Amino acid sequence: MAGVSRETVPAPDPAVAAFLVPPERLLLMERYAGLLANEGVSRGLIGPREVPRLWDRHLMNCALLAPLVPEESRVADIGSGAGLPGLVLALARPDLEVTLVEPMARRVAFLEEVVAVLQLQSVAIARARAQDWVPASRFDVVTGRAVAPLPKLLAWAMPLVADDGVVLAIKGAAAAEEIEAARPVLRQWGARAEVVTSSVPDSSVTTVVRVVRDRRAGIG
Repeated sequence: MAGVSRETVPAPDPAVAAFLVPPERLLLMERYAGLLANEGVSRGLIGPREVPRLWDRHLMNCALLAPLVPEESRVADIGSGAGLPGLVLALARPDLEVTLVEPMARRVAFLEEVVAVLQLQSVAIARARAQDWVPASRFDVVTGRAVAPLPKLLAWAMPLVADDGVVLAIKGAAAAEEIEAARPVLRQWGARAEVVTSSVPDSSVTTVVRVVRDRRAGIG
């Protein structure tokens, strides 16, 4: 995989990028954008029409998850695909240890090459289906974006998250309705969910469903 983009990717809004990405990591994020725009498109991981909006619709949308992740967390990103949001979190937050969980061989190959090109030593990759994966230990944070409806996502994520950990699922306008549909799963795990937003002033907003264990066990 080449480390230099062949396809021109529109530059991010400097103020937004500075708000979300440490200056010393911005070049790595730009290289990742280039890889998505080229190898990601040629391998069918990103649609060609997404290239002009890679930063706003994808990278910054995922980077807005970073402020919701506690410091020095161990993170599992299930159904990672092309690395969204897991790779973005690893780039924006070098304090995190991130494991990308992805079952498809061609996606895993892309992720492995990106991690090698960008020399991301804090990132591991597990080729597995989330529902079948049994890690050595559970995680502080489990993330997911465009993986599955919330009830199914939680059925996969809750066994992976520590008792005092959190699930962060990037969702859209129907987040509240998805929480209602997930009530049986939430009760099963003694968990509660809320819709939270993360935003950059006068710019992007990301809607997230945040799920934690409910200390009043059994209340969804």
